[in-house]
Amino acid sequence: MMTNNSSSSLYIGLMSGTSLDGVDGVLADFADGSIRTLEAAFVPFPATLRAELMALQANGQNEIEREAIAANGLAQAYAECVEALKTHAPGRVAAVAVHGQTVRHRPELGFTRQTNNPSLLAELTGIDVIADFRSRDIAAGGQGAPLVPAFHAAAFGKPGTTRVVVNIGGIGNISMLHEDGRVTGYDTGPGNVLMDGWIGRHQGKEYDEGGAWGASGTVDAALLATLLEEPYFHQPAPKSTGRDLFHMEWLDAHLAGFSSLPAADVQASLTALTAQTIANAILAENVRVDAVYVCGGGAYNGTLLRMLAAALGGHVLVESTAELGIAPNRVEALAFAWLGYRFNERQPGNMPAVTGAKGLRILGALYPA
Repeated sequence: MMTNNSSSSLYIGLMSGTSLDGVDGVLADFADGSIRTLEAAFVPFPATLRAELMALQANGQNEIEREAIAANGLAQAYAECVEALKTHAPGRVAAVAVHGQTVRHRPELGFTRQTNNPSLLAELTGIDVIADFRSRDIAAGGQGAPLVPAFHAAAFGKPGTTRVVVNIGGIGNISMLHEDGRVTGYDTGPGNVLMDGWIGRHQGKEYDEGGAWGASGTVDAALLATLLEEPYFHQPAPKSTGRDLFHMEWLDAHLAGFSSLPAADVQASLTALTAQTIANAILAENVRVDAVYVCGGGAYNGTLLRMLAAALGGHVLVESTAELGIAPNRVEALAFAWLGYRFNERQPGNMPAVTGAKGLRILGALYPA
């Protein structure tokens, strides 16, 4: 069954990621196979909702009821973002494609959980909603993540050129767009999640703007080496991760024996950890890379980008995806708008070579308006 707006090429994509700062949304047009962003919006989470979503990342009491209430709050934030976007639509919107908020990601146990209330969102917006993109890939034996490499290939691939697209949200992931058309990729480990947590603890800030605090410190080689001993970094692909593994308790356990280290040096070392794990993943492919393009919030951390360029040997171009025409903070929301479009077209949205699924699958579930 196709949605009742399937003839429209306009889609709204919504993404709320591991950084838990709010909702990124885009209004996109996929007419004639193109990928165009018409408008973008951001709706920050209310402090109470953000705190509850953060708390739901760990085991706690009365989780089922608390998650359901948080899902309703999420739907309200999503609806606010949709309202801001649909006023710019030059026609009817086919669907809202929404990722939801990951609170558990355990593919090794056969499930992933993205908190959401797509039924409420359909009621609030009057637009078809497509949600739950990750579960089908996991049901087919995959990791359910990362899902963005298929979109990265469609939006940024260039025949005869090997490009790497690096998404640095709370978690980092890479998409290797090989010159022969192959696509590989996986979650590399922490993106901003540990840096954000550390600056939040010591300075009460949500993130290290521009990487300024990280730049003020000195990378501690011993601490970095200790962090890099994490077994996840040495597991073969396909693999994916999240706050289930990389959280402040993980960091505190690794900081044992480094209590005298200045807080700024820890921040510098965490920045280096993100840069080094991404660089290690790229270098492990053992292919000549023409350029690395970074999206997500990490693209605005100049210290992180400089460390990444240095970790790659200083001879690979490292730039923002803005150089390819898409602002870094719009890429993920646009990716899910594209996945919604693929769902309506009954086209697969996963890449088995990336996720490890048994085959191509149509991703998502429909909640009609």
